Amino acid sequence: MTDRPRAHLHAPDPPATGAPVPPSAPAGPRRRAVVAALAAGTGTAVLGACSVPAPRRTDPAPDPAPGQPISTARRALLMQILAHPDDDLYFMNPDTRRALDAGTPLVCVYLTAGEADGVNRIPGAPRPAPDKAAYSSARHQGLRQAYATLLGLDRFTPWEVSVAELGDGHRAEVDTLTAGTRRVELVFLNTAMHTGRHRLGLPSLWQDRRLSLRTVVADDSPLRHAGAYTYDELIDVLAGLLERYRPTVVHTLDPDPDIQHSAEAVRRADSEQHGYSDHADHTAAACFGWAAMIRWVAGVTAGGGDVPGFVTTAFRGYYNRHWPKSLPPAVLREKAAPLVPYGGSPGWECGNPSGCGDYNVGGDRPLTNRKGWVRSTRHRYPGPRAVVATEPGGRLTAYAVVGLRVVRWRETEAGSGVWGPPRDLGGGPLAPTLGSATAFDGRLLLFGLRFTALGGHGADNEREIVLLEQGTPGGGFLAWRGLGNPSPGRDEGRHIGVPVAVAAPDGRVHLFVRNAEKGLSTRVREGGGAWGGWRDTGGGEIQDGLSAVVDGAGRVHVHAAGHHAVHHWTQDAPGAALTARTQIDAGPVPGDAPAARPAADGSVDLFYRAEARAVTTAVRGGVAEDLTGFDGYGELTATGTALLGRTGEGLIQLLSGTRRSVRAQGPVALDGPALHLGADGRPAVVGLGPDALPWTWRP
Repeated sequence: MTDRPRAHLHAPDPPATGAPVPPSAPAGPRRRAVVAALAAGTGTAVLGACSVPAPRRTDPAPDPAPGQPISTARRALLMQILAHPDDDLYFMNPDTRRALDAGTPLVCVYLTAGEADGVNRIPGAPRPAPDKAAYSSARHQGLRQAYATLLGLDRFTPWEVSVAELGDGHRAEVDTLTAGTRRVELVFLNTAMHTGRHRLGLPSLWQDRRLSLRTVVADDSPLRHAGAYTYDELIDVLAGLLERYRPTVVHTLDPDPDIQHSAEAVRRADSEQHGYSDHADHTAAACFGWAAMIRWVAGVTAGGGDVPGFVTTAFRGYYNRHWPKSLPPAVLREKAAPLVPYGGSPGWECGNPSGCGDYNVGGDRPLTNRKGWVRSTRHRYPGPRAVVATEPGGRLTAYAVVGLRVVRWRETEAGSGVWGPPRDLGGGPLAPTLGSATAFDGRLLLFGLRFTALGGHGADNEREIVLLEQGTPGGGFLAWRGLGNPSPGRDEGRHIGVPVAVAAPDGRVHLFVRNAEKGLSTRVREGGGAWGGWRDTGGGEIQDGLSAVVDGAGRVHVHAAGHHAVHHWTQDAPGAALTARTQIDAGPVPGDAPAARPAADGSVDLFYRAEARAVTTAVRGGVAEDLTGFDGYGELTATGTALLGRTGEGLIQLLSGTRRSVRAQGPVALDGPALHLGADGRPAVVGLGPDALPWTWRP
């Protein structure tokens, strides 16, 4: 994250050339060119859609056939792929902190040097002379101070500083700090953020196959000489780091930010790229990260290895400025606390002559900044991470995206909570959240958001909704099937949300997706299995995180969080088309996605966290009230008489009827555990731990 205006980025993309190519198709012969010489001839980068000229060689197939062995011998480790120093503090906390507090080792890979214009502004003091090497070093020092504090150590605790050989002549500074069993490693690739007056670093590298992007040597670094990266070399290095560390959880920024047409003055003041709600470097870093994960999985499996066992989470960035804030005061204070030592002070004696932090963002400035980025933490792909079903005999089956592919586990015995080995069902590369519905004949339908193509250097960049359908109830699955995209434009299709589905009593299955226009689109599967076309249902702008439910009369309802209220779509009668209704104005402004469940009287009850509040709002019969004793933050899930969420400390809590239970034991829960009612009507919570393996909680 950086708080400085950036050069103008132009959209739309250049026209596509040739047929679609595999997602990580890179360029051919590598060149090292002087960036400055290229800047004048190529103009400004295009980023919001991460697309460019034709590739010259092909990676292994990005989606090996189903049935691949899945790695299970692994230890938990979290890797974060970031654009700038402080992106993790602004956008990924408190998720990062929860994992770190639970003892999960952390590796942060920073793609840029964070040097910006080289000016480390001291509030209230004269503007200093630009010094990019010094500013990069000061930001590195700020990170060391922040993470030392997060480990419970003195902020000036010395770190072990070394140089890592990354292959192909590339080297990076690696800073390591341990505190008992906890460990943090900071890997600085240090590519230049700017290479000319109107040329950006990572966005241009994603786009221009002629480009070689130089690195910045930070002051006080053990590195002494600058290097350079081509597009392929950067992806290779990231894939190599993934293979070296073998993370079980990977955090990235948002590869497909919302289309956002802000006034030019506002856009520049907020550091957003033209036409999109994020910084250009964030989008490029996320694209490089996802391309590297795709290349890693493809390369390992092509060599006969097991599919790496990892899960992913992508985080929204400057998007947070445009929507109600999601974090209540106590969680916000906890999240913002590490930004104080990150910002540091020129009066500190930290031992780094280049500076003791990023002075422009320290103190209370993250909380007073009108942009409000720190006041929300949102996942790009929200919703439960597992789909859970009950088999004949009572055993649970869980499905989740692992290694970018769908994996299935079965309980060894009904009610045991012990999971058997994973089975690979393919389908990747997929976003981390699945939708599901059970057809009238008992067959399970799984829906995913697939990265059909993702790559620079001329690769098309496409997303589609895909379907995996059981051939018989409880049996095997048919081949994966594409269901297209509700926003078919070349750029628009990049910005859709995750699929959510529900089965109606009349035999139809309704599929819903937030479209690129931030509205709601739907496709309907008839009882005989035929799918209708995509239809825009109208209504206002909403956030992703849809809730679909059927009421006592058999009518389908969809709820989603808007700018000022919860938005609602439903049918006039079972079998009719869904249409937008008036906003639900009974409650406060929603800060997070709502959860709905059928009520005993045949209506629908609604639950959500209000903007910047810990209290849960319940809307029953059109009347809103505070739900006493279920405070916390983040997304909610509801089914039957049960409601699932997090406490303010990040623990999983369940309200079943009037009884509240808190899961205080077991592995830390990643975002989005699933809530399922078993054959006996008891709630079971199934989630993924930091080792990317399932756990079960039956309170």
